[in-house]
Amino acid sequence: MNKLLVTGLGGFVGRHVQRRLATDGPWQLIPPQAYDLLDPASIDAWLAPTCPDAVIHLAGQTFVPEAFRDPARTLQVNLLGTLNLLQALKRRGFSGTFLYVSSGDVYGQVGEADLPIVETLTPQPRNPYAVSKLAAELLCRQWSYSEPWRIVVARPFNHIGAGQGDSFVVSSMARQIVRVRRGLQPATLEVGDIEVTRDFLDVDDVVEAYLRLLQSGRNGEIYNVCSGQERQVGQLITQLAELAGVTVQLVQDPTRMRRSEQRRVVGDSTKLHNETGWQPGISIEETLHRVLSGWEAKEGENND
Repeated sequence: MNKLLVTGLGGFVGRHVQRRLATDGPWQLIPPQAYDLLDPASIDAWLAPTCPDAVIHLAGQTFVPEAFRDPARTLQVNLLGTLNLLQALKRRGFSGTFLYVSSGDVYGQVGEADLPIVETLTPQPRNPYAVSKLAAELLCRQWSYSEPWRIVVARPFNHIGAGQGDSFVVSSMARQIVRVRRGLQPATLEVGDIEVTRDFLDVDDVVEAYLRLLQSGRNGEIYNVCSGQERQVGQLITQLAELAGVTVQLVQDPTRMRRSEQRRVVGDSTKLHNETGWQPGISIEETLHRVLSGWEAKEGENND
């Protein structure tokens, strides 16, 4: 089996990668160990026992409010941390496939005439997190020209699923709805701007896209990972409540409103489909069921 190194295995997507590889696929996961992207020696120690055939680089500082609070550290972790990883792999003699997981957030403010978003659209990042991801993309693409590796960039849009933290809107609403159903909070949800639309994709479909890009993605190329479906946040909250069998009241909280909020987001994954055969396989209803079930289990552990 091919040896796969994945950074960020403890995160939301990383845990789903572990679960997928435990049951399926040609990849043998290199065991994780403690490392720090800003400490090259710790990365060398992780790589010392074996050299991977492929890498999925998930790790980074991903929380946008934290990026505004400390933009310097966000750039250090996401850009210099990526450089440290690339250099450590080179020292180890790596010559395989490197998948850099960026973000659809790099596109920034997009006019409605440019929807759905394609990979050729010029990025206009509007927060330090997106700047750091775009800078790391450019670094990876530079290495794709100068090193005998295959380096591929993925730009995932919003992805959701069981186990996601409640700092993300769908997961946050699902947790609150579960708590309403269990009688742990009033049937009132504080929300931000719920009339915006986003392109939501199940995390397991995202993982499938990453694995296909390892197999078939072209060197130096960028691929959107998205559903291609535009969904209004408010409608998803209503759907969550209906699936849970509860009635809730939505109350707008001004503190949850973001500056320069992008009103509509929908991506185009035609390139990914054409070059790898990938397409979404999990319905939005099934995804919302999974999110609710995940919070039911967690709230049960905390309160039973």
